[in-house]
Amino acid sequence: MTELTNATVTELNLDAIADLTGRVAVFVDEAGKLDQAGRRVNRLTKGALARLVASEAFEKTKTAGALEMAFPAGMAADAVQVVKLTKRAPALDARAAGATIGKAKKGKDVSILAGNLKHVGELALGVLLRDYAFTDHKTGEETTPADGGVTLLVSAPEAAAAAFAEAQALASGVFFTRDLVSEPSNVLTTTEFANRLQELESLGIEVEVLDEPVLERLGMRTLLGVGQGSVSPSKVVVMQWKGGQDEAPFALVGKGVVFDTGGISLKPAGGMEDMTMDMGGAGVVSGVMKTLALRKAKANVVGLVGLVENMPDGNAQRPGDVVTSMKGDTVEVINTDAEGRLVLCDVLWYAQDRFAPTGMVDLATLTGAIVIGLGHENAGVFSNNDALCNAFLKAAGAEQEGAWRMPLGDAYDELLKSDVADMKNIGGRAAGSVTAAQFLQRFVKEDTPWIHLDIAGVASTPKETAMAPKGASGWGILALNRLIADGYEG
Repeated sequence: MTELTNATVTELNLDAIADLTGRVAVFVDEAGKLDQAGRRVNRLTKGALARLVASEAFEKTKTAGALEMAFPAGMAADAVQVVKLTKRAPALDARAAGATIGKAKKGKDVSILAGNLKHVGELALGVLLRDYAFTDHKTGEETTPADGGVTLLVSAPEAAAAAFAEAQALASGVFFTRDLVSEPSNVLTTTEFANRLQELESLGIEVEVLDEPVLERLGMRTLLGVGQGSVSPSKVVVMQWKGGQDEAPFALVGKGVVFDTGGISLKPAGGMEDMTMDMGGAGVVSGVMKTLALRKAKANVVGLVGLVENMPDGNAQRPGDVVTSMKGDTVEVINTDAEGRLVLCDVLWYAQDRFAPTGMVDLATLTGAIVIGLGHENAGVFSNNDALCNAFLKAAGAEQEGAWRMPLGDAYDELLKSDVADMKNIGGRAAGSVTAAQFLQRFVKEDTPWIHLDIAGVASTPKETAMAPKGASGWGILALNRLIADGYEG
């Protein structure tokens, strides 16, 4: 598993700046004004910093961007990174500046002359999130976050400690999710996934693993049908964080298809290797639960993930099969590659039946249609409750995690009608992401506020983003953590 960057907070000592090794980051505001640490760096470099700040290159540098001074005279450092950021910059600008520093770190020690910067916790979060690399299966000399530490030099280290600790909790959850999504499927089997979640018990999370005999007794036959062609056993893992009082929990439900061949409705070979990330919804639920435990969230939250593998063999589910859900509804399986909704519908019903949650969010890399509609910039948001939906969209906006509300409606629901069962598992090519959400809504009780997040386009991205390298993003950890913090903590 990928370790967080070794980061510490300490008091800024101007006299020690000259002897700092590795990389040094200093902040200069958009007007070119140097703070106390900047003035010391400028004096040590005999005015080189002031000349850089007066340059056209610095003027053209965007907020939270940076320029480099390599091997600065008068300092032991290999480089000084000059970051354009005002002392009282908004939180997201501070986070972006941290990401600029984290991206440039590349295994070196970094000393960040933060002084009395307002949002030092956000700065730290940006550094930690961007300094990520999944190298578990590399055998050569690879740079990891564990190579090279980060020291935040601040004017008031005790005041910054709480914000710094929260940044570490958030980044730990994101790293956990990214690692899970990045793992190849021969490593992250359903059993291995469940084992990794059981390790969260050390953080105070109660973890139960429901195996196939239990799932059969519960009547989760839509979920079991998806996995019946695989030698990897299907499981449901239940994680409970009890940080609140006696109130009912908020529920998070994740699709955990550790590999999706499409089953008998076999996918094309091209790009099938990317289906190692089809457990992205379960990965996000797992990361949120880890973050909540690390920061000791004062809320009751239950995370449930359905872990299956969708494989073709002589025992695999066929197109045309009819299966009965835990709810009791029958489903005609038209396409075995529309399997995620068959996993989720049973887990959604179980979550409500057992926990009667105050609200429920499910996450799934559910449809290619959402990628066609929203690209890799936004997750699709479907909901039966405006208040919950608006709260989530506000949280996602505050964290700059792209999310866009999509429609639901009776006309879409009509597309799921079956001649032989209560419903079909697909509604045709048109509005594919919407009919998938309509299918799931049939398993949501009327009094349960619910959101479905289709994260097929954002769970893993084909190019780097501001806060992550190419690949697994950890999208959703920050937004869901904020949703719970703002709406469900006492």
